[in-house]
Order: sequence, then C-alpha cells, then structure tokens
Amino acid sequence: MAVPAGSATASPTPVPSVTPNPSPSPSARPGRPGQTKPGLLPPVVNHGPRTGNLVALTFDADMTDSMLAQLKNGRVKSYANVRIIEMLEHDKIPATFFLTGKWVQRYPALTERLAGNPRFELANHTYGHQAFTADCYTLPRIPPAAMTEDVAKTFKIIERYGGRQTRYFRFPGLCHDRAALRAMSSLGLTVVDGDVVSGDPFATDWRPIVNAVLKKVKPGSVIILHVTEANAQFTDEALPHILKGLAERGLEPATLSEVLAG
Repeated sequence: MAVPAGSATASPTPVPSVTPNPSPSPSARPGRPGQTKPGLLPPVVNHGPRTGNLVALTFDADMTDSMLAQLKNGRVKSYANVRIIEMLEHDKIPATFFLTGKWVQRYPALTERLAGNPRFELANHTYGHQAFTADCYTLPRIPPAAMTEDVAKTFKIIERYGGRQTRYFRFPGLCHDRAALRAMSSLGLTVVDGDVVSGDPFATDWRPIVNAVLKKVKPGSVIILHVTEANAQFTDEALPHILKGLAERGLEPATLSEVLAG
C-alpha cells in the first residue's frame, strides 16, 4: 500500500491493471525457489478460486525513509501494530505478512516472532516502499535499473528469519505496469494484488474498515490490511469485527498459499 513520502497518512489504493485470475506459479508456494523462465512476466493474482470457503488475510508492513525519520524525531511512536499480531496469535488465525526490508530492519524481534508462528507466511513488499511506476501517489520513484535488486535484496533480508517463506510479492500502492513486471521476471515470484481493499490507512474509525471488507469479501478473496500502527490506527479495532463477520458468512481465514491453491 502506498504511503506518501512526507506524511504518515497513505493515499487511496488504485485499481491496477492485472492479468485476470491466473493460476499461481509453483514458485509461489512457501519454501520453493523461483522457477519463472527468463523473459516471461510473472503471474499477477487478485484472488483464489471462488469455490470453498477460504479467504486470505494479508497485512502490509510499509516503511519509507520518511516514516523512519518520523520515528527518529519522535513524531510517531510506532509503525508496528502488536495488538493485531497478539489477536491473530491468541485466536490461532492464519495470515500472510507482506514485509518491506526497512520494516524488518526496524523491527527484527517482531519479524522473528512472525516467522516463528507456523500459521503465518512471510512475503515481500519491496525494500523501502518506493513507487515502481510514475504517479503512484507521492511516493518517490525507484530507478528502473534498481527494481530487480530492490526486491531480490528484500527476499534475502526476510529469508534470514526462516519460518514459512514464500515467493509472493506486492507492489507499493499496487502500482505496476509492464516494465515493472518485466523487472520481476527473473525472480520467480508471483505478484499479489487483492480483491478486497480495506482502506484502513485512511479510516478515522474502525467501522468503515469492517464495512469495506465485509461488503466485498467472497470465497477466495485476498483482503488487504496493514500492520503499520500509526498509518492504520484502527485496524486492530476492526479486526475482531471482520473475523466475526467472516464467520457469520461461513468464511474461514487461511494462508495465502492455501487460498490460491483452492
């Protein structure tokens, strides 16, 4: 999810241009190295099969240089919402976390905690949450020549923590074009957007977050939430109501791998 470089508040998520409902590649399964053939664009998925009752809770952990500066000067207390993690742990709820490399480096103990939970998967959200296309809100754009190494470096940072590693990747703000996808072609990854955007970084109350999720969720849905406390203040308040609403609809949270596998 995109966070403006000079602000602790994110801008709305765009509707990206994606490949309609491709099957996830084998390289997207936890623990398997990438096998994408050179020159081929990686698969892009919005959701899993619309059968069964599984949905994926995914949490983005953004971290920009601007966010690090706000932590350093004390304007922001935390970009790690531990209450969310505690709730998931307590209720034994599976989830997939899309981590930026800089968030991992800022919160190594919390990353280790995520990796140590067998119900959690770890995925890649770039190193410093820069834009991979022009006009992706106010995010500073990463040079095209640096795109591949940025994402490769982040996989290496996350892999050190073990746990349920994946080759899933999410672009900041869901902003990607053919050039950005081409830059990912050698990394054996699967690009994951999502069909249920919660809007939690912009909410001023927990209720709109719950409504946004429960209004659109279906079997196979990939729900986008955030674990960046100061940028998504009400996600922890919304989460119990989301879980209750999913249960009332007969839907069950699962890892992203399980949802995409159908």
